Amino acid sequence: MKLTNCVDAAVMQVNTVQRPDGLDACWFDTVATRYGCMIQGATEAVLTNLDVLGYLDDIPVCVGYELADGITIDQFPVTAELQTAKPVLRTLKGWKCDLSHIRSFEELPEAAQQYVQYIESSIGVPIKTVSVGPRRDQVMTR
Repeated sequence: MKLTNCVDAAVMQVNTVQRPDGLDACWFDTVATRYGCMIQGATEAVLTNLDVLGYLDDIPVCVGYELADGITIDQFPVTAELQTAKPVLRTLKGWKCDLSHIRSFEELPEAAQQYVQYIESSIGVPIKTVSVGPRRDQVMTR
């Protein structure tokens, strides 16, 4: 199972960290997601698979790109610059616990709530729905 933001598959291919189960998990790319939300005219967002981050001490989040000329930008780069751009990461505190049993946002560990709130403020669109597993009862509305 991969955690992706489904905005740009080319970006997500380079944004991976190794999970304990041997599969890849992608870090959240706030720049690409903010761009995707703007292009699509999104008025709210859904954050899925929050539970798969529960094993991490620290959670990397892409907050910008360093271009080939060394300039750092916080906007999504044009296609010609994207292939050589390097993600600029900010590390957020992990929560180191299983979230799959949680059914309301308020029940989430403080670090998980802060992660969602950080993503929300970074993409500029409210995150109205969060999932902590694959089942319907593992989806919470804020």
